[in-house]
Amino acid sequence: MFQKDDYVIYGNNGVCTIKDIGPLDIPGIPKERIYYTLVPYYTKDSQIFTPVDSDKVVMRSLICKEAIMQLIEEIPDIELLWVKDEKQREMQYKETMRKCDCRELIRIIKTIYQRMQSRIAEGKKMTASDEKYFHLAEDRLYGEFAITLGMERDQVRDFISEKVQQKEAVNTV
Repeated sequence: MFQKDDYVIYGNNGVCTIKDIGPLDIPGIPKERIYYTLVPYYTKDSQIFTPVDSDKVVMRSLICKEAIMQLIEEIPDIELLWVKDEKQREMQYKETMRKCDCRELIRIIKTIYQRMQSRIAEGKKMTASDEKYFHLAEDRLYGEFAITLGMERDQVRDFISEKVQQKEAVNTV
């Protein structure tokens, strides 16, 4: 069980803060059922109520700094998600996003980045679906990393790029 003021990842809402734990004072809601009251970190004006015993939506602790650094080390080796059919690709992106797993978010970002580069080389634009999932994956990943690493979300991409480039420079020497 999580504690009040913990940061958690809650499904598609990304990083949330647990503001309260207890029964809800809402008509029609059983008083004996215990709920988390969550506030999405990057959307302060909303609240989410979820039963403590629910497993319908992924809810987990934030990734630790050591795991982030290890994941960044492994980025060059993380496999892409190659699916030729557009509809199947979008379904794969959705399913991957539901896992709320940082490695999987990196797979989406890396895959779509590669697709974008090859489409640009062919004189084509990024597909709307790719653009949507690219930004969603970046927002979720960078939002989580930012809190753990104590930086702003918009600094995370450069931080990751710098670490990957440093690793590649060391490996080519």
